[in-house]
Amino acid sequence: MRAALLVETRKITSTRMWWLLLVVMAGYMALLAAGLAWALTQADAALGATDGPAEPLTPDAVVRSVYTIAVSLGYVFPLLIGGLSYPSEVRHQTITPTYLFEPRRSVVLAAKLTTGGAVGVLFGLVGTLTCVLAGGGVLAALGEPTMLGEPGTWRTIALSALALTVWALVGVALGSVLTNQVAVVVVVLAFTQLVEPVIRLVLGLTSWGADLAAYLPGAAGEAISGGSLYSASGVGGDLLEWWQGLLVLIGYVAVLATVGRLTTLRRDVT
Repeated sequence: MRAALLVETRKITSTRMWWLLLVVMAGYMALLAAGLAWALTQADAALGATDGPAEPLTPDAVVRSVYTIAVSLGYVFPLLIGGLSYPSEVRHQTITPTYLFEPRRSVVLAAKLTTGGAVGVLFGLVGTLTCVLAGGGVLAALGEPTMLGEPGTWRTIALSALALTVWALVGVALGSVLTNQVAVVVVVLAFTQLVEPVIRLVLGLTSWGADLAAYLPGAAGEAISGGSLYSASGVGGDLLEWWQGLLVLIGYVAVLATVGRLTTLRRDVT
C-alpha cells in the first residue's frame, strides 16, 4: 500500500493539472467572495433601493455566505481534480503499468482515494482561505464586521475546508466509474452547474421535496460547512446537520467507489 501511495503521489505532482486548477480556483473564489461581500452589504444602498427592500441578512449570515462560497460554487475544482485521476491514466495508457506494479486493484483504488483526499485538503484550504482573505478584506474595507474573532466563524471555515476535501474523494470515486476524461468533465459541469441547482429549486417548492433535496450531493456538501449562500437566501429548503451532510457525501463516495470496483476495475486493459 505504501508503494502504491508513493506512485500515485508522483503521478499527481509530476503534472501541471493540479496546480493550474488550484490557481484558477483561488482566483475565481477571490473574485466571487469579494463580489459577494460587496453585494450583500452595499447593493441596496448603491442602487438606491427604497421601495420595501428585502430584510437584510444578519452579519453572521453575510460572513457565512461569503466564507462558504467555495462550498457552494467552487467544489467543482476538487471534484474535477479527483475525477480525472483514473480517466487520465486510461487516456494516456499508464493504467497498464499501474496494474502490473500493483495487481490488486482494490489497493490501487484505495491509493487513489487516499492521495485524492490529500489533494482535496490542499484545495479545501486554499479555496476556503482565499474566500476568507478576499471576502473578509472587502468587508473590513467597507467597515462591516468580519466575525473573525468568533469561534463559530472559524468552525465554519474548518468545516468548509473539510467539505471541499470530501468532494475530491467524490471525484476519485466518480472517475472509477467513468473512465473517459471528456465524459467526466461534461458530467461534472452539467450536474454541478445546471442539473442539481434546477432540481433543488424545483424540489424546494414543496415540503417533501425540500426534505429530499437536502440529500443531494451539493446540499450535503453545504450542510457540512453549516450554511451557504443558497440556504441563507432560502433556496432549496433546510440543510442537514453538518455530520449528517458528511455521512451523506461519504455515502456517495462509497457507492460510486463500489460501483467502479465491481465494474470498471474488473475489466481487462489493453
